[in-house]
Amino acid sequence: MTVLIIGASVAGVRTAQALRQRGFQEHITLLGEEPHQPYDKPALSKEVLAANLPGEPPSLLTQEQAEELGVGLLLGTKAIGLDLNERSVLTDSGERLSFHRLVVATGVTPRTMPGAETLDGIHTLRTIDDALALRAELDRGPRVVVIGAGFIGAEFASAARSRGLDVCVVEAQRTPMAHLFGERVGRMLAGIHAVNGVAVESGVGVGRFTDDGRGRVTGVVLADGRILPADLVVVGIGARPATDWLKSCELDLADGVACDSRLRAVGVGTVGVYAAGDIARRYHPLYGKPLRIEHWTNAGEHADIIAADFLGLQAPRPQVPYVWSDQYGRRIQIAGRPSEGRLCALRGVVEDGEMTAVYVDEAGRAVGAVVVDDPRSFMACRKAIASGAQTGGLGLLETV
Repeated sequence: MTVLIIGASVAGVRTAQALRQRGFQEHITLLGEEPHQPYDKPALSKEVLAANLPGEPPSLLTQEQAEELGVGLLLGTKAIGLDLNERSVLTDSGERLSFHRLVVATGVTPRTMPGAETLDGIHTLRTIDDALALRAELDRGPRVVVIGAGFIGAEFASAARSRGLDVCVVEAQRTPMAHLFGERVGRMLAGIHAVNGVAVESGVGVGRFTDDGRGRVTGVVLADGRILPADLVVVGIGARPATDWLKSCELDLADGVACDSRLRAVGVGTVGVYAAGDIARRYHPLYGKPLRIEHWTNAGEHADIIAADFLGLQAPRPQVPYVWSDQYGRRIQIAGRPSEGRLCALRGVVEDGEMTAVYVDEAGRAVGAVVVDDPRSFMACRKAIASGAQTGGLGLLETV
């Protein structure tokens, strides 16, 4: 029996490791589009960009570790098609790889903007090659414009500002992150940029780019006609599931690969086909609906679920979603899904130090939390969310 895992980032690597840890003995092949040994991606927008660090992300799986696990690595190889009838994957080299079971873990592809692909100096950030190219750009001391105030954009702005560069963040929403955390908390998080000397232009879109006539970006033209000078532009406006190579087969690809609660793909001929990580739109038992969650910890949880299903074991207990972001020396942690509830309690002010915001559903049960630089409070909130507890026992002084 051959298990074929497409995607050599955290979801794919952790799935192979979880299978072996549980005693799975059959052949495993792990295919990765990038030529590099598998590496961990959170560092790409953090340590890899830091001027005082070597610019190497942590390894996920060395060649020696792969050999010890008995996992075959096919790196620098891209999957371009899936045939569910023949149970095979077509690669960009023309090779067909047969499988008995398949795990799709190809993640997401960054969204870009019209005109960006034709100009030097405009980048997205998803791979180590992206990060190293940006590191080289930062070494030149450019004027920086970041489009998008999500976590990738904010972390890049932080890295650029740590080098003393002029940085401006442009965000189409009136209040950055308001769709996730509401207006009040969104304003507080956006304030972290301001206190660190980063300009924020919010509530305005981007119209086009200017260039020097030789193919190099020189500025960002906002929708209201203003021009922001820029030698370096980073586009951080989200990502879409990397499902283009799957469009010829009968999978449900409305928003990633649709899966049941055990990550088994939904659709015709999908027996033995799974999805993991950012690309998986899983029926989540904690929320009673399909969700696609782009969190590092979510990928590890998926690996354990798939390994258990392969071996006929009980599924692991569902975990409360968790993600973190490091910006300007601050740690922002999010548990649960704040967007599923309303802001109920708020303590602290980000600019002055620690902050905790808790969100509840209609019954008053904790469903999400945003915490800045307060690990003890975060652990209490995470436990409350996991148990569906009321917020009264969290000791939050200010009620919203």
